[in-house]
Amino acid sequence: MTAPSAPPQFKSAASGRTVVPGWMNLVPGQPDAIEVQLDLAPDDLAREHACLLVEYWPDGKDLTLQSILPVRAFSATPEGWCLFVPSQGRVLVRAIDPQPNPPVLASHWLNMEPGTPAGTSVTVSIKFPQQAPDTANG
Repeated sequence: MTAPSAPPQFKSAASGRTVVPGWMNLVPGQPDAIEVQLDLAPDDLAREHACLLVEYWPDGKDLTLQSILPVRAFSATPEGWCLFVPSQGRVLVRAIDPQPNPPVLASHWLNMEPGTPAGTSVTVSIKFPQQAPDTANG
């Protein structure tokens, strides 16, 4: 019996970042025009349960792709992560950490404008709020 081979990991020629698996050639006939670079604050690399949920909506009503990227993937891949989308639709990036009380959920929409020149890059900076120390009620 043979072990399954791992899928190839693609890298951006422009930035050297690792491409989140599946995030290329999302819409048939539409070229990848925009590189969305995901930057995580160094203070957040130690978060054990945090993740990013990234979605692509080409027309505002149909979800084409949804991926979960654990925060620990950023410490394992120091060059960083990115994804490629055509110059249409919307990208939703959600930062989730169920560990603190209350849990963290923050989201941000990116609108991809038709006619955006190929080779455009957009950086999404992610910084989770600092967890307040637990205080006992007296």
